[in-house]
Amino acid sequence: MEITVKKIGESEKEYIEIGCHRKDERVDEIVRFIRSREGILKGTKEDRQYNIPLPDILYIEAVDEKTFIYLQNDCYESGRRLYEFEGVLISRNFARISKSVIVNLMKIDSIRPSLNGRFSCVLTNGEQVIISRKYVPDIKERLKGGSV
Repeated sequence: MEITVKKIGESEKEYIEIGCHRKDERVDEIVRFIRSREGILKGTKEDRQYNIPLPDILYIEAVDEKTFIYLQNDCYESGRRLYEFEGVLISRNFARISKSVIVNLMKIDSIRPSLNGRFSCVLTNGEQVIISRKYVPDIKERLKGGSV
């Protein structure tokens, strides 16, 4: 497969074009990956609202009826509920790993078994989050099945 990158002018709209003999699983996987890199979420920090690019998000956590968006070295608050994020992000390489956490699957560095059927998930910034027993089969399938 040949890959070509063409630099375009600042005034031109960016685009991606895929040339293929037939649209198969390989092409679908490339399209899913590209779409997973698009989009933003709104977050608040110190009474200011920010646009947060999806690829920058490590995980989203609900704590004491508040929702927080965690990045490599930063944290923002959101007025949205976790289930609202889950509905929007499920097709974008994010997955629920516990009652209170949704993780960006692209930011997982490693996973290892923990206590009581749970797993410990180490993110690219070294932070650990726990995958609850209930969500382990889905996470294993998503990571193994290539939907990441």
